[in-house]
Amino acid sequence: MEEMQPLPEERREEAPEGAPQGGHPVHRHIRRQSILAAAGKLAKSNIVLIVALLAAGVTCIFVPVDKQYADYFDWDTLICLFCTLAVVAAFKNIRFFVWLADIIVRRFKNMRNIVLALVFVTYFGSMIMANDMALITFLPLGYFVLQSCGNKKLTAFVFIMQNIAANLGGMLTPFGNPQNLYLYSYFRIPTGEFFAIMALPFAAAFVMILAICLFVKPEPAAVQFEAHARPPVWRILVYAALFALSLLIVFRVFPSYWGLIAVAAAILLLDYRALLRVDYGLLFTFCAFFIFSGNMARIPAVEETVGALVDRDPLLFGALSCQVISNVPSAVLLSKFTENYPALLIAVNAGGLGTPIASLASLITLNTFRRVSPGETGRYLAKFSLFNFGFLAVLIGVGYAALLIL
Repeated sequence: MEEMQPLPEERREEAPEGAPQGGHPVHRHIRRQSILAAAGKLAKSNIVLIVALLAAGVTCIFVPVDKQYADYFDWDTLICLFCTLAVVAAFKNIRFFVWLADIIVRRFKNMRNIVLALVFVTYFGSMIMANDMALITFLPLGYFVLQSCGNKKLTAFVFIMQNIAANLGGMLTPFGNPQNLYLYSYFRIPTGEFFAIMALPFAAAFVMILAICLFVKPEPAAVQFEAHARPPVWRILVYAALFALSLLIVFRVFPSYWGLIAVAAAILLLDYRALLRVDYGLLFTFCAFFIFSGNMARIPAVEETVGALVDRDPLLFGALSCQVISNVPSAVLLSKFTENYPALLIAVNAGGLGTPIASLASLITLNTFRRVSPGETGRYLAKFSLFNFGFLAVLIGVGYAALLIL
């Protein structure tokens, strides 16, 4: 086959009369393909935001914009979420979480212990970072560790368990999952009561995750990559203090607006790039969900139907709702139709398990697995469904038991 010859100079300089401008058609085609690929990647990484905006836009057709829209937004939730995301971004910029996870993983000398370390660093990390940020941080580490140990065959299992750990680890604290932060603020749940509601499901999740990970064979293994350098100690201490301030805002000890000013000013001074890395998509997603849920509550047919279903069984209906519209929008929507916040709180935490769309964290895990293990998505989804729906069924039962005890 002959090589493609370059176009003669005179043909490159002058396009035929009537031909579209902007370069050779092949070059324009390549540019269009690049733009479409970039747009597709952007849409895929912000799918929940796009769905939220579309849902909000549709409801605006039925409920025209008016003064009541201003009451839809829970500003305390948005402020608390921004502050915690900003501090977490600052920690990530100094690679604090990767350094910490590296230390933990290196202490273990067999595959069972390494898997336990990877899963539980995600489990406890989600209490601080929220579930999606924990997975963005620790999934690549998990794959890198397994690759270094020569055990890539465990990738699907480890990813699934990290996903479950991220969704369930954050349920104990008001700031661990975005839906927790919203419900904690919306219903003004007393802090002690919040911990009491979630204690039994959290303990059950811990035991189940530990029991399943213990089935991994304790084969000898060692991580081969070089240790990560320790971040500057003074930055660790300053960011820890800012995170403590963020927690004081969450627990209503420190006024939210003053806390916002203090955290934003400090991060701007110390590392302005962290403000650029805040997950603004999540903040805008919340805003869209506020509009969606506020409008849905004002549509008579929806109010009657959803209200009746939630009144009948808020725990079961809440968990099922998550399977269709994800856990954060379920929390925002269903909070307008019930005062039974203990049942709703358990529902939207357990309901993050199940289908891949039940939580943003699950979509993050699925997309990451597809990148690192192309061609194995089908088997991954089969294992994912088996583990997730098994956990979901058990936790719904535990949830009913917890409500009886309260």
